[in-house]
Amino acid sequence: MSDQWALVWANGWDLLVHFTSLSLLAIGGAITVVPDMHRYLVDERAWLSAGEFNSSIALAQAAPGPNMMFVPLLGWYVGLNAPFAQAATASMPWLSWVLAICFALLALFAMLLPSSILSYSAAAWAYRNQYRVWVQAFKLGLAPVVMTLLLSTAWIMASHHPHWVDGLAPAALSLTCAYLVARTRVHLLWLLAAGGLLGALGWV
Repeated sequence: MSDQWALVWANGWDLLVHFTSLSLLAIGGAITVVPDMHRYLVDERAWLSAGEFNSSIALAQAAPGPNMMFVPLLGWYVGLNAPFAQAATASMPWLSWVLAICFALLALFAMLLPSSILSYSAAAWAYRNQYRVWVQAFKLGLAPVVMTLLLSTAWIMASHHPHWVDGLAPAALSLTCAYLVARTRVHLLWLLAAGGLLGALGWV
């Protein structure tokens, strides 16, 4: 039992360190580091399946509130369903809920605190130097970086299907939504409702 809980502590620390580093790279919001979260949680650690990962993000993005709510939800799933967590709580099932809450708070803390400190410091510095040409150029240069990271997120979520043909519908839906948001005034709630309907019908 002690070895199993030692593994829990080690994996918790590893999650804290990794999400803290991602927090400092989250240009444009936490959603932009989803590809690396997928690589870490699904491909490298195998703590979550691709379906659990995508469901967490879809559920959190559809719910009201900040768009980074998927981060504690991912932590919750890790604490509840990861093999090391299930092995540690096998003799006491009620502890799985406690562990899930702890990992949810751990993921949220790791993603929120470093980026908040960095954002506050960078915003104060940028405000003091807002009229400098190189500061304005830096802000303009961030736009294509953020757009590329968002497209990468859409690609990760669409490519978990076993056959590439099955991923065409989610990819087309992602591109269509991106076009509608950029070129029209369609409310985001209508897009969320349409996506939910297509998912319920099994088309994506």
